[in-house]
Amino acid sequence: MARKPDPTRKPALIQQALEFLVDKPLSSLTFRSLAKALDVSTFTLVYHFGTRAELIREIVRANARGVSPEEASAMPAGTVEEYFSSLYLSWQWTQLPENLHRQRLEFEAGLLEAVWRDEFTITRNYFQQWVELGATALVSFGVEPKQAEIESRLLINTFHGVQFDLVMNQDLEASRAVFETAVKHHRSRIEVLLAEAAN
Repeated sequence: MARKPDPTRKPALIQQALEFLVDKPLSSLTFRSLAKALDVSTFTLVYHFGTRAELIREIVRANARGVSPEEASAMPAGTVEEYFSSLYLSWQWTQLPENLHRQRLEFEAGLLEAVWRDEFTITRNYFQQWVELGATALVSFGVEPKQAEIESRLLINTFHGVQFDLVMNQDLEASRAVFETAVKHHRSRIEVLLAEAAN
Protein backbone atom coordinates (compact mmCIF):
# COMPACT_ATOMS: atom_id res chain seq x y z
CA MET A 1 0.00 0.00 0.00
CA ALA A 2 1.40 3.40 -1.03
CA ARG A 3 2.33 5.81 1.73
CA LYS A 4 0.08 8.86 1.97
CA PRO A 5 1.90 12.15 1.24
CA ASP A 6 2.66 14.33 4.25
CA PRO A 7 0.73 17.62 3.72
CA THR A 8 3.23 19.51 5.89
CA ARG A 9 6.26 18.40 3.89
CA LYS A 10 5.89 20.78 0.93
CA PRO A 11 5.40 23.96 3.04
CA ALA A 12 8.38 22.92 5.16
CA LEU A 13 10.54 22.49 2.05
CA ILE A 14 9.50 25.91 0.77
CA GLN A 15 10.41 27.52 4.09
CA GLN A 16 13.78 25.74 4.08
CA ALA A 17 14.34 26.91 0.50
CA LEU A 18 13.69 30.52 1.56
CA GLU A 19 16.24 30.15 4.33
CA PHE A 20 18.72 28.63 1.85
CA LEU A 21 18.29 31.68 -0.42
CA VAL A 22 19.07 34.25 2.29
CA ASP A 23 22.50 34.87 0.74
CA LYS A 24 22.02 33.35 -2.73
CA PRO A 25 20.37 34.54 -5.94
CA LEU A 26 17.11 32.94 -6.98
CA SER A 27 18.50 32.43 -10.49
CA SER A 28 21.16 30.03 -9.17
CA LEU A 29 18.62 27.68 -7.58
CA THR A 30 18.57 24.10 -8.89
CA PHE A 31 17.05 20.89 -7.60
CA ARG A 32 20.56 19.54 -7.04
CA SER A 33 21.89 22.54 -5.07
CA LEU A 34 18.77 22.73 -2.92
CA ALA A 35 18.63 18.98 -2.31
CA LYS A 36 22.24 19.01 -1.16
CA ALA A 37 21.65 21.95 1.18
CA LEU A 38 18.51 20.43 2.69
CA ASP A 39 19.99 16.94 2.85
CA VAL A 40 17.16 15.42 0.83
CA SER A 41 17.11 13.61 -2.49
CA THR A 42 16.41 15.41 -5.75
CA PHE A 43 13.54 12.93 -6.15
CA THR A 44 11.91 14.44 -3.06
CA LEU A 45 11.93 17.90 -4.65
CA VAL A 46 10.76 16.59 -8.03
CA TYR A 47 7.95 14.68 -6.28
CA HIS A 48 6.67 17.80 -4.50
CA PHE A 49 7.31 20.45 -7.18
CA GLY A 50 7.59 18.64 -10.51
CA THR A 51 9.79 21.20 -12.28
CA ARG A 52 12.32 23.86 -11.36
CA ALA A 53 9.92 26.52 -12.67
CA GLU A 54 7.21 25.31 -10.29
CA LEU A 55 9.70 25.25 -7.40
CA ILE A 56 10.64 28.87 -8.11
CA ARG A 57 6.98 29.82 -8.48
CA GLU A 58 6.15 28.35 -5.06
CA ILE A 59 9.12 30.10 -3.45
CA VAL A 60 8.19 33.44 -5.00
CA ARG A 61 4.57 33.03 -3.90
CA ALA A 62 5.62 32.22 -0.33
CA ASN A 63 8.09 35.09 -0.24
CA ALA A 64 5.99 37.83 -1.81
CA ARG A 65 4.20 40.21 0.49
CA GLY A 66 0.74 40.54 -0.96
CA VAL A 67 -2.16 42.46 0.46
CA SER A 68 -3.22 40.91 3.75
CA PRO A 69 -6.95 40.46 4.49
CA GLU A 70 -6.62 43.00 7.31
CA GLU A 71 -5.09 45.62 4.99
CA ALA A 72 -7.61 44.90 2.25
CA SER A 73 -10.55 45.34 4.63
CA ALA A 74 -9.22 48.30 6.60
CA MET A 75 -7.68 50.63 4.06
CA PRO A 76 -10.56 51.46 1.70
CA ALA A 77 -13.06 51.83 4.55
CA GLY A 78 -10.70 53.79 6.82
CA THR A 79 -10.05 57.48 7.28
CA VAL A 80 -7.34 59.59 5.69
CA GLU A 81 -5.35 59.39 8.92
CA GLU A 82 -5.64 55.60 8.98
CA TYR A 83 -4.52 55.50 5.36
CA PHE A 84 -1.31 57.38 6.15
CA SER A 85 -0.77 55.34 9.31
CA SER A 86 -0.90 52.18 7.18
CA LEU A 87 1.90 53.54 5.01
CA TYR A 88 4.12 53.87 8.06
CA LEU A 89 3.17 50.37 9.17
CA SER A 90 4.30 49.04 5.80
CA TRP A 91 7.56 50.95 6.16
CA GLN A 92 8.12 49.45 9.62
CA TRP A 93 7.78 45.98 8.07
CA THR A 94 10.19 46.93 5.29
CA GLN A 95 13.03 48.05 7.53
CA LEU A 96 13.10 44.94 9.72
CA PRO A 97 16.46 43.23 9.10
CA GLU A 98 14.86 39.81 8.65
CA ASN A 99 12.77 41.18 5.77
CA LEU A 100 15.61 42.68 3.73
CA HIS A 101 16.50 39.38 2.04
CA ARG A 102 12.80 38.78 1.31
CA GLN A 103 12.67 42.09 -0.52
CA ARG A 104 15.82 41.20 -2.46
CA LEU A 105 14.20 37.96 -3.60
CA GLU A 106 11.05 39.86 -4.52
CA PHE A 107 13.02 42.26 -6.71
CA GLU A 108 14.81 39.35 -8.38
CA ALA A 109 11.50 37.56 -8.92
CA GLY A 110 10.10 40.69 -10.54
CA LEU A 111 13.01 40.80 -12.99
CA LEU A 112 12.49 37.12 -13.82
CA GLU A 113 8.82 37.86 -14.50
CA ALA A 114 9.87 40.61 -16.92
CA VAL A 115 11.55 37.90 -19.02
CA TRP A 116 9.25 34.94 -18.30
CA ARG A 117 6.02 36.92 -18.57
CA ASP A 118 3.79 33.93 -19.32
CA GLU A 119 5.27 31.60 -16.72
CA PHE A 120 5.43 34.02 -13.78
CA THR A 121 2.92 36.70 -12.80
CA ILE A 122 2.98 36.60 -8.99
CA THR A 123 5.03 39.74 -8.32
CA ARG A 124 3.13 41.72 -10.97
CA ASN A 125 -0.18 40.60 -9.52
CA TYR A 126 0.83 41.65 -6.01
CA PHE A 127 2.05 45.01 -7.33
CA GLN A 128 -1.33 45.58 -9.00
CA GLN A 129 -3.15 44.59 -5.80
CA TRP A 130 -1.28 47.29 -3.87
CA VAL A 131 -2.04 49.89 -6.56
CA GLU A 132 -5.74 48.97 -6.57
CA LEU A 133 -5.92 48.97 -2.78
CA GLY A 134 -4.45 52.46 -2.58
CA ALA A 135 -6.61 53.77 -5.40
CA THR A 136 -9.76 52.36 -3.79
CA ALA A 137 -8.86 54.08 -0.54
CA LEU A 138 -8.26 57.43 -2.24
CA VAL A 139 -11.53 57.21 -4.18
CA SER A 140 -13.37 56.52 -0.91
CA PHE A 141 -11.94 59.80 0.44
CA GLY A 142 -13.19 61.73 -2.59
CA VAL A 143 -10.32 61.64 -5.12
CA GLU A 144 -11.40 61.22 -8.74
CA PRO A 145 -10.83 57.57 -9.83
CA LYS A 146 -8.36 58.18 -12.67
CA GLN A 147 -6.29 60.52 -10.53
CA ALA A 148 -6.48 58.13 -7.60
CA GLU A 149 -5.00 55.35 -9.74
CA ILE A 150 -2.14 57.63 -10.83
CA GLU A 151 -1.38 58.80 -7.28
CA SER A 152 -1.51 55.26 -5.93
CA ARG A 153 0.80 53.94 -8.65
CA LEU A 154 3.20 56.83 -8.09
CA LEU A 155 3.29 56.05 -4.37
CA ILE A 156 3.86 52.31 -4.92
CA ASN A 157 6.59 53.02 -7.48
CA THR A 158 8.27 55.41 -5.03
CA PHE A 159 7.94 52.93 -2.16
CA HIS A 160 9.53 50.19 -4.27
CA GLY A 161 12.36 52.58 -5.13
CA VAL A 162 13.00 53.29 -1.45
CA GLN A 163 12.95 49.55 -0.72
CA PHE A 164 15.43 48.96 -3.52
CA ASP A 165 17.69 51.69 -2.12
CA LEU A 166 17.54 50.10 1.33
CA VAL A 167 18.29 46.60 0.01
CA MET A 168 21.16 47.82 -2.17
CA ASN A 169 22.81 50.34 0.14
CA GLN A 170 21.76 49.17 3.62
CA ASP A 171 21.50 52.80 4.74
CA LEU A 172 18.40 52.85 6.92
CA GLU A 173 18.69 56.50 7.96
CA ALA A 174 18.92 57.73 4.36
CA SER A 175 16.06 55.49 3.21
CA ARG A 176 13.88 56.56 6.12
CA ALA A 177 14.43 60.23 5.28
CA VAL A 178 13.43 59.62 1.65
CA PHE A 179 10.37 57.61 2.66
CA GLU A 180 9.14 60.27 5.10
CA THR A 181 9.67 63.02 2.51
CA ALA A 182 7.82 61.00 -0.13
CA VAL A 183 4.85 60.47 2.20
CA LYS A 184 4.74 64.22 2.97
CA HIS A 185 4.65 65.00 -0.76
CA HIS A 186 1.96 62.36 -1.27
CA ARG A 187 -0.10 63.81 1.56
CA SER A 188 0.18 67.31 0.09
CA ARG A 189 -1.01 66.03 -3.29
CA ILE A 190 -3.97 64.19 -1.75
CA GLU A 191 -4.98 67.27 0.27
CA VAL A 192 -4.92 69.37 -2.91
CA LEU A 193 -7.00 66.81 -4.82
CA LEU A 194 -9.53 66.54 -2.01
CA ALA A 195 -9.83 70.32 -1.81
CA GLU A 196 -10.39 70.50 -5.57
CA ALA A 197 -13.04 67.78 -5.38
CA ALA A 198 -14.83 69.65 -2.60
CA ASN A 199 -15.17 72.82 -4.71
